[in-house]
Amino acid sequence: MSIKMVCYRNRKGWLDHRTGIGGSEAAAILGLNPYLNNVELWERITGRATAEDISKKPYVLYGTKAEKHLRELFKLDFPEYKVGYKANNVWTNDKYPFAHASLDGWLEDQDGRKGIWECKTTNILQSMQKEKWNEKIPDNYYVQCLWYLAITEFDFCVLKAQLKSEFKGEIYLQTKHYKFERSEVQNDIDYLIDEARKFWEYVEKDQRPPLQLPEI
Repeated sequence: MSIKMVCYRNRKGWLDHRTGIGGSEAAAILGLNPYLNNVELWERITGRATAEDISKKPYVLYGTKAEKHLRELFKLDFPEYKVGYKANNVWTNDKYPFAHASLDGWLEDQDGRKGIWECKTTNILQSMQKEKWNEKIPDNYYVQCLWYLAITEFDFCVLKAQLKSEFKGEIYLQTKHYKFERSEVQNDIDYLIDEARKFWEYVEKDQRPPLQLPEI
């Protein structure tokens, strides 16, 4: 078994070498990605469709530029962690040749245990959006964290979220932190990987999968 991290010189190299399923796409396998379903993911991976380039959209640019500052704030607020990061990183694990991970950061606690650091910025336009963050991580982001734990085999995950809203010309920011242990979610990780293997069989057979809808 081999887990490795490779860092590329620039974004183009990073994009060119990410093959298979990434963390932001993983929820589509379970029907939990609000922007992408499993059939659309299959079409992308098999070359039948091309993903829209959203890198220049304002909300994406905001998140990209804010990330380094939020990482530094996390270091100040949680000095008990060592925080690591390298640009254009891609993690792989021989157990899962169909998977890759690009991390916002990685942690080491005072006991030497390793953790994922994930960062999200969200512009809250409706109360429904804020409710998704009420004492829990939205499903698609939770699955992303599970994906990263599976690939890295780290011990825990901390997700930092900045919720931004505007009211009567005033900007309001709320910061939330969610931490969970790998041991608490191992069953969810196992289920996700099992479903990912099934999905990847459709890719290898070049056979369209049945549409996966979230359970209600």
